[in-house]
Amino acid sequence: MALLDTTSEEPNSKRLRYAVSGVALVILVAFGIWFFFLRFISEKHTIEHFMDAVVAQDYQRAFQIWKSHGSYTYQDFMADWGLEGYYGPIKSYRIESASLPPNGGSGVVVVVEVSPFQPFPDNSDPRSGRSKEIRLWVERSDQSLSFPL
Repeated sequence: MALLDTTSEEPNSKRLRYAVSGVALVILVAFGIWFFFLRFISEKHTIEHFMDAVVAQDYQRAFQIWKSHGSYTYQDFMADWGLEGYYGPIKSYRIESASLPPNGGSGVVVVVEVSPFQPFPDNSDPRSGRSKEIRLWVERSDQSLSFPL
């Protein structure tokens, strides 16, 4: 009888092999859940707070969440987000996706779809043609918002 011709395995080694395989599977599944669902949760949460303030027409709070850097003033903000602004009026929104920019960077690009109707119209609704897609940059270090370049 040769060394590799054994037909039975030690019960403890079988149990150990199954335990190690089970732990590896749990780690792999946990990483997959984090990667696909939870990786950009703080950036999406920042966008939700911002968009909730815009929908509620609390523009002062929305501008504070925006954390403007540089020359983007409150008047510029209102020209973009106010009732008569480029994106306004905004009555509902839907976060479409979040991803790292293809050229790298220190932030995340979040795609938001906004609508002048409440509730957000279904894709089969003719009013859905009035929805606009907006790409927003969320800086990871301080959660400030801007438009991606």
